Amino acid sequence: MKRLFFLFLIVFPLTANAFSVKSDTSKVNRLDSIIVSAVRAGANTPVTFSTISKTQLKSVAASHSLPMVLGFQPSVVATTEGGLGLGYSKFSVRGSDASRINVTLNGIAINDAESQEVFWVDIPSLGNSLQSVQLQRGVGTSTNGPGAFGASMNMQTLTPARDPYGNAEFSFGSFKTYITAIGAGTGEMKNGFSFDVRYSHSSTNGYIRNAKADLNSLYLSGGWKNENNSFKITYIYGDQATGITWNGCPLEIYHNNRRYNSAGEYYDEAGNVHYYDNETDNYRQHHVQLHYIHQFSSYVTFDATLHYTKGTGYYENYIYNKKFSKYGLENQTIDGVTHKTGDFIIRQYMNNDYVASAGNVNYNKNKINATAGASYSFYNGDHFGRVKWSKYNQNVANNFEWYRNNGKKNDVSFYARTEYEIVSGLTGFADLQYRYIFFKLSGMDKDFIGIDRSMHYNFFNPKAGLTYNINGNSKVYFSVAAGHREPSRSDVKESIKAGKADAIKSERMIDYEMGYKFANEHVNAGINLYAMEYKNQLVATGKLTETGYTIQENIPDSYRRGVELSAGWMPLEKFSLDGNITFSKNKLKNYTLYTDTFDNPNDWNSVPQTATYYKKSNLTLSPELIWAAMLTYMPVKTAVISLNGKYVDKQYMDNSSSKEAEVPSYFVMGFNAQKSFKIKGTATATLSVCVDNLLNNKYYSYGWIYRAKFKDGSADNVSGGVYAQATTNFIVRLSFSF
Repeated sequence: MKRLFFLFLIVFPLTANAFSVKSDTSKVNRLDSIIVSAVRAGANTPVTFSTISKTQLKSVAASHSLPMVLGFQPSVVATTEGGLGLGYSKFSVRGSDASRINVTLNGIAINDAESQEVFWVDIPSLGNSLQSVQLQRGVGTSTNGPGAFGASMNMQTLTPARDPYGNAEFSFGSFKTYITAIGAGTGEMKNGFSFDVRYSHSSTNGYIRNAKADLNSLYLSGGWKNENNSFKITYIYGDQATGITWNGCPLEIYHNNRRYNSAGEYYDEAGNVHYYDNETDNYRQHHVQLHYIHQFSSYVTFDATLHYTKGTGYYENYIYNKKFSKYGLENQTIDGVTHKTGDFIIRQYMNNDYVASAGNVNYNKNKINATAGASYSFYNGDHFGRVKWSKYNQNVANNFEWYRNNGKKNDVSFYARTEYEIVSGLTGFADLQYRYIFFKLSGMDKDFIGIDRSMHYNFFNPKAGLTYNINGNSKVYFSVAAGHREPSRSDVKESIKAGKADAIKSERMIDYEMGYKFANEHVNAGINLYAMEYKNQLVATGKLTETGYTIQENIPDSYRRGVELSAGWMPLEKFSLDGNITFSKNKLKNYTLYTDTFDNPNDWNSVPQTATYYKKSNLTLSPELIWAAMLTYMPVKTAVISLNGKYVDKQYMDNSSSKEAEVPSYFVMGFNAQKSFKIKGTATATLSVCVDNLLNNKYYSYGWIYRAKFKDGSADNVSGGVYAQATTNFIVRLSFSF
């Protein structure tokens, strides 16, 4: 089967030459881009955004996941659990974490309906299958799915190439990292059809112990279009098996063994430490999208998208010395000895279905550019746990199931957006969205607590602004926007267990944006001022659940305010300098921190929590200064050399702003070099070398912390974990295109 697949990749683009046609590329791209136009900002939209092209996506290290690719955008901090770009990675924008970043693929939200995050490791090498990415900071324009509370990321998959093509990439790097990617496409054929296929496999040992990853992805696309119609089907498959890394490294161990990871750790009868080899996270996703576009006239278009995601997977863990009662089992008697505790191998499963649809009508004529649309999605997800093995087994059934629960979510939204040229150079913007969410949890969680609860939310999100084009080189803009966001599954679960289910609230934010942009042949620059004012923001406490989710609580008043500066300078044809910097204040006001309290450090019997009042404190994991710079040199047209740097100021793992919760500031440099060679005809080979952390800095980029107090006056018990990032590492890529 593999031989046939590789033969297909070689023959496919060659035979397609017989059907190819030189089509109107601008017409093709314009029609294809309609599927993302409803959620993207345009040149005169008064929101803060940047667009990353296909070329830019391809220019970074082959081992970098999409969050790492975005790491040099303004106000972005990207990081990984395992220390390398492969495996679990995520990014924040203006300090807002991944659950507050709305992510759409061809106009459809792909955030997990329950956690509201996108787990990028589940769709590996997605960047290779994208035409472009637009990152909007702040509330941005109306979009489908979870509310954009820090940013929205709009991705567009590949548009058909003009001509048939084929490509192959082979990469190797530090920590036994290997990546293979191959692709082919027919280009636009005479009969209007086009087909693309892309496959990749990535593997690594990772930087910290057990940060291994084995990732596979497949992208298939087929489409047809004529003068006024376009139909396209896209299939994306992701298969990941990674080592569990969410525990982090305790600070007391970090300074002596920063690659330490406790996942899978257990002890034998003699007290010797061992590690379970299959302490893993395993997940598969199938994404299918159907797109239809009809152009009624040169100024009226309609597009519709139907999306389905199937996800299945499990965590496998070795559990050392736990009570049988933790899993709903009786004590086990073996050879006359009764065991209350034992070792276990467990699996915690997920099985979910997600269906989404969206339709939009766009009108663009004279002074008006207007869009109206609606979307609907339904999610159904099962969570259940099974005991695969028990060290002491008298009567433990095979695959004994100790918990099962379910989540269902319906999400409906209607929106309308208009840009109108009021007078020459002055454009007004208005955007209205109504969103309804029904979320239901049922069943029993792993600690035998029932989590039955139903929630309804109605959100109205208005936005308005102005853009004034001073001349052909500069413009100013201002906007104000409202956003709302519902609690996640983890938020609701933890509130139920704390007896505060009725107290948890949805969040509201008012986002003010004001900016200036300038661009000419040699210089582009921009300044943006923002104020994101929150009511009942759900803020991380610093503590994690046992599967790595952040536990959060509502804060009555908080804000993120800052200024973003970006600039690019090309003094000579061969040199360019680009950079950005963000200064910000990210504060919560009138905050009471409730700390778990126990009688003494020997008995650990719970007593009422200890309350600590803060008039003002720093928001979790929100640095006040972020900057990035890149120097690029092109000695010849076929070669590029660049040097980059990124600085992230100190931040805190909880809301106390205490020294022990501090993540120190860090600075990292990287080096990229690329040279292309002609082989024959239009065929080329490209060799690239990427080096990360050039200065070999030893730093950690984020972490978590848990603090317990004692009524008898004993010193606080502080535990937690930090995520060490890799020391100097490299990856070499050899790619061929024809």
